[in-house]
Amino acid sequence: MKQYIEQNKDRFLEELFTILRIPSISAKSDHKADMYFCAEAIADLLVEAGADEAGVCETMGHPVVYGQKIIDPKAKTVLVYGHYDVQPVEPLEKWHTDPFEPVVKDGAIWGRGANDDKGQLFMHIKAFEFLLASGQLRHNVKFLFEGEEEIGSPSLPAWIKAHKKLLKSDICLVSDTTMISEKVPSINCGMRGLSYLEVKVIGPNKDLHSGHYGGAVANPIQVLCEMISSLIGPDGRVTVPGFYDDVVELSRADRKLLSKAPFDMKEYKEFLGVDALRGEKGYTPLERTGIRPCLDVCGIYGGYTGEGAKTVLPSEATAKISMRLVPNQRSSKITKLFAKHIKSIAPKCVKVEVIEREGGDGFLIPLGSSAYKAASRAITEVYGIEPVPSRGGGSIAVLAEVQKILGIDPLLMGFGLERDTIHSPNESYLLKQFFGGMESIAKFYEYWD
Repeated sequence: MKQYIEQNKDRFLEELFTILRIPSISAKSDHKADMYFCAEAIADLLVEAGADEAGVCETMGHPVVYGQKIIDPKAKTVLVYGHYDVQPVEPLEKWHTDPFEPVVKDGAIWGRGANDDKGQLFMHIKAFEFLLASGQLRHNVKFLFEGEEEIGSPSLPAWIKAHKKLLKSDICLVSDTTMISEKVPSINCGMRGLSYLEVKVIGPNKDLHSGHYGGAVANPIQVLCEMISSLIGPDGRVTVPGFYDDVVELSRADRKLLSKAPFDMKEYKEFLGVDALRGEKGYTPLERTGIRPCLDVCGIYGGYTGEGAKTVLPSEATAKISMRLVPNQRSSKITKLFAKHIKSIAPKCVKVEVIEREGGDGFLIPLGSSAYKAASRAITEVYGIEPVPSRGGGSIAVLAEVQKILGIDPLLMGFGLERDTIHSPNESYLLKQFFGGMESIAKFYEYWD
C-alpha cells in the first residue's frame, strides 16, 4: 500500500478536497442542498473506487450513502460506517484559513472535516480501492455513510432497521475517533453515551427595565446559574439523584490495563493552556474522560449580548447541557432523571422547561475478538509499536444502535489526534496519520479471518 499511496497521493488529496469544499453542515437547515451534493460526491467516489453499486438513499432527515462490493456471498462482510456531515465553523474569525477551502501546510490538511469525519472515511474508500486494484480484496465490503452524526443521528436507526437484511455483516469498521498520540497508537474499546438537553428558565412575561424592576423580580439568568452551580458537588460528582445507579465500577485489573496509556500532566495542561485540572475525586484525568460519566454546560444565553450596554432584566434564559454516559447508563433514563431534578430545584419565582435534543447509549467491545487482534496487528506493523486499548470520551450514539439492531460489534480504528481540534476552528489532520490510516486499514483486511 505504501507504493500505491506514493503513486496516487496527489490524486487522493484532490479527491478529498472536493468533498471538503462542500459545507455539509447538518445542524443548519440552509445547508440542506449541500448535504445532498456531498452525499452524491461520495457515492461517485465509491463507484470510481470499484464498488458494485453506490447511491444516495433518503431518510427522514439528511440522506445516507450506501455502497457495496460483494466478492463472495460466503465470505465475511465488513460494514464501514462514517459520516459526511460536519460541525458549524463559528467563530469564523478564529480560523487561520477558509474552513471550506482546504490547504496542506505544516504536514497537515487544514479545513472543516479534514479529520472529522471526511478525512477518515476517505481512508476507507482508498484502502478499498487499493485492495480491489491489487487483487487482494477477499472480504465483502458495505459502506454506510450518514449525514446526521453531528446532530445525534436521529434518522439512522430507523433506516438501519428498515434495511437490516441489506446491512447484514460480521463487523462494523469505524474511523471516527482519536489515538492517544502519533507515538502511542491506540484502539478505542468503548465510547461514552450522551444525553443532551436544553434548560429554559422563564421569569416575567417580557424583558424589564433593570432599574425599575431589578431587586424585586427574579432574574432568569441568575436563577439558571444558581441551579446549574448545584449540579456538580465539591467532590466533582453529579448531584442528580440516581445518576450513578447503573454505573459499573471498573476492577483494579481493568483500571491497570487502561493506565498503560501514557499521560503527561504537564504537557496536557500546557496544550490546553490551563494551570490546573478538576473533576471527580479519586480518578485520573484519562479515567474521568473515558470510564466515568460527567455533566457539562455547553452554552448559556439570555438577555442582551450585543455591543454596548442595555439595562435589561431578561424574561428568560437558556442553557445547553450535555451528560456523557458510560456503558450501562441509559440515555433515556438519565434524561428523565435530570428533567425531574432540575424542575424540583427551581424556585417558585420562575418556570422551567426541559427540551431533549440528542441522546444515545455507550458501548464496549471485546478485546479478545479476532477483529480487534487483526486491527492491533495491522497498526503494530505500520507504527512499529503495539497499540494500547483506550476508552473514548466522546460519543457516536448510533453505534450502540448498530450493535443492537444488526448484532455486530463496532471496531474503532481511529487515526485522529487531539491536536486536530475537531469541532473547533482550525481543524486539521496530519498527512502521516491520513496515509498511515489507509495503510493500517488495508492491513486489517489482510489479517482478519
